[in-house]
Amino acid sequence: MNFKKLDIADYQALKRFFANIPCRLSVYSLPSLIAWSNCVFEARFAVEGDRLIIANESEVRPEDRHLILPLSLSGDVQPDALRDIAVGQGFHRYWYVPGDYVERYRDRLDALFSMEEQGEFEDYVYLAEDLTSLKGNRFVRKRNLIHQFQREFMGNGVRVHVEPITAGSAQECLAFLDAWCEQRNCDVDGNVDLACERRAVITSLENLEALEFNGILIRVDGTVNAFGIASHLNDEMGILNYEKAFSNVKGLYQFLDNQCAKQLFAGYRYINKESDMNLPNLAHMKRSYHPVMRVKSYKLTLR
Repeated sequence: MNFKKLDIADYQALKRFFANIPCRLSVYSLPSLIAWSNCVFEARFAVEGDRLIIANESEVRPEDRHLILPLSLSGDVQPDALRDIAVGQGFHRYWYVPGDYVERYRDRLDALFSMEEQGEFEDYVYLAEDLTSLKGNRFVRKRNLIHQFQREFMGNGVRVHVEPITAGSAQECLAFLDAWCEQRNCDVDGNVDLACERRAVITSLENLEALEFNGILIRVDGTVNAFGIASHLNDEMGILNYEKAFSNVKGLYQFLDNQCAKQLFAGYRYINKESDMNLPNLAHMKRSYHPVMRVKSYKLTLR
């Protein structure tokens, strides 16, 4: 099987494998797979009949090379086939195997693989209606912060504009991203997650239309102060891939989050906000929006 580096030019040819995907993990968003394939892991793929096989290789962490769950136009790839693919291609493990797949085939998988939950890659999923309306006592603090932002910046004259991200505004978003990263030292040694995310966001913004991302930006006094970017996962669920806002503007992040829910997820029942990567502050923020489910991720290692 000949693996090829996954690239932007492959998007149109491969999107058919993701059209009716049963997976609810954000990892199985093709735009996201392409955008993140330039950091610790390089995504490579091969098409074999009606199956798409994706491998993640790494020069800096070669011991963690792995496959993800293959996608087939004919439905689930069965556990025996998972074993055969791994053995045939010289891989010992799968990462990011969705919890619902594991539950469907747990007994058969247990005979072939040792299974381990990947808590750092467990996605947070919300009802779109909850994040749009922010009704009830659970969201009173979010509403208060939004009201403070609106009083400060929208009470006396229109200082705030919300608009779609376009090719024409992508460069302004990149300039904002640079400023945002300066606040958080994205490129300082040790900030691997932030540095990788920065590369992924740049790829996404520079190829917004080609990868069929949707996004909005928020201008305050004419300057981009925040943006959000989303992608499609399945008919019920969209993914909020990135949310960036200046932290020194009180209520801006909450206003952005609410605007993303309203403008980027029309027609979806669920919003997937991805995982917390075991970062305590990120986990606290994601829990504060009251997810209705967590989608588990598993590592499968050949017995």
